[in-house]
Amino acid sequence: MARMKRAIISVSNKKGIVEFAKELESMGIEILSTGGTAKTLRDAGIRVKDVSEHTGSPEMLDGRVKTLHPRVHGGLLSRRNNPKDMEEIRKYDIEMIDMVVVNLYPFEETISKPGVTFEEAIENIDIGGPAMLRSASKNFRDVAVVVDPSDYGRILEEMRERGGNLSYETRLKLAQKVFRRTSRYDGAIADYLARVIGDENL
Repeated sequence: MARMKRAIISVSNKKGIVEFAKELESMGIEILSTGGTAKTLRDAGIRVKDVSEHTGSPEMLDGRVKTLHPRVHGGLLSRRNNPKDMEEIRKYDIEMIDMVVVNLYPFEETISKPGVTFEEAIENIDIGGPAMLRSASKNFRDVAVVVDPSDYGRILEEMRERGGNLSYETRLKLAQKVFRRTSRYDGAIADYLARVIGDENL
């Protein structure tokens, strides 16, 4: 596997993200980011390229549309050993993304707050995050996907040992962890909406 060159980082839970991103930067990995995450990293002195600059499209709809773009998902889903994929990547001038570091909007935490409104709950349903996680996980052979901050340390340790990369086995485990997380996340949303539907006052 080729050395990782580019990572996209967009996290709600920012625990440990500065230290993790600094290590990635020290390995020569370009960092793409959005909104509050980009600000946090820049404030810590880390070089960051805005996703809007990468895609050539501005954030839209009060931040609802940021990463839902072919230059993001093409960079995640392109199979590096597939000549047709690589031909299309070149044709459409898409740069590959080798790592996704995303944790989702805090939907479960939001709906657990006393007095939370239905509108607040809906705005905390993450769309772009799960989409990137699923794209990266489907293409785990070529893209490392990180959803849990507790994994940062061991990921960095393996990357140091393997010259800036991760093994097939680690990538597969990380992808499996993503699908468990997104499954629970979608389940929490479905359960919440079921409770709302049962509320006669809606």
